[in-house]
Amino acid sequence: MISICIPVFNFNITSLHNRLMAQMNEVKKDSCDIIVIDDHSEEEFRKVNREICKDNVYVELEKNKGRSGIRNMFSGLSSKKYLLFIDCDSIVENPLFLKKYLGCIEQAPQVVCGGSIYTKDPPERERMLRWKYGTSRESKPADIRIKDPYRSFMANNFLIERDISGKIRFDERLKGYGYEDTLFSYSLRKAGVRIEHIDNPVVNGGLETNADYLARTDEAMSNLVEMMRSGNYNDEITEYISLLAFYKKVKKYEKSISFAFSLFRPAIVNMLSRGYVNLRLYDFYKLGTFNHLLLIP
Repeated sequence: MISICIPVFNFNITSLHNRLMAQMNEVKKDSCDIIVIDDHSEEEFRKVNREICKDNVYVELEKNKGRSGIRNMFSGLSSKKYLLFIDCDSIVENPLFLKKYLGCIEQAPQVVCGGSIYTKDPPERERMLRWKYGTSRESKPADIRIKDPYRSFMANNFLIERDISGKIRFDERLKGYGYEDTLFSYSLRKAGVRIEHIDNPVVNGGLETNADYLARTDEAMSNLVEMMRSGNYNDEITEYISLLAFYKKVKKYEKSISFAFSLFRPAIVNMLSRGYVNLRLYDFYKLGTFNHLLLIP
């Protein structure tokens, strides 16, 4: 019924794999299987994951396809009706995690999002930015997410009909990190695909350092700029993505934003990198970076 799909890049999935296998032993035989695709990781990770996945479908790519490209491959490798996508750094704490998704498919859903949470205790200061952003902006119960089901979509823990996954694809023009899940949910909305939300979260275990998360933010803003320059998205997407909707309102002040950002960027980066996190400052960092990249010819 369900293929558990784990895209991997430079991560040891032993813990995640063992927990999922243990839960698979508690459900009806052959109701679930595991498919792992390695996106050209370093050999030390491939060696470990290759061994633990010897009884699963395991594929190693000869070159990196990126976050969108690798997700688009799973539907062609599965024979199950549903695909359950789980990021490789996820932690499955709920012992009934699989049973809950299996119970969902009795209602023949199209897409189901389980949600994402973070550890209750804050991490060391050098990883505070990702944790604070996640706990404040991403960790929401299902009754909140369902109020805006498409914008609440996250690709780290979701169930989807295989046939839908084969037709509605992640945009492979986006390279690296950022906005691939947003554009995918936008495509689902345009196609009239229903997204449901339940409380069946995974713990986000891959907290980047503050510096790494800022670098990923730069990458995401670059993706957003390239998307806008491509001309393949209409004005509707501007309203769908909150940063673009806000930028549309303040675009007439782009030179002032550019001046202020160039003036305060070093101080903002210093504060956020050291773990003194103010999410309003982080929001301005994203806006300023997007504006700066957009102004580059």
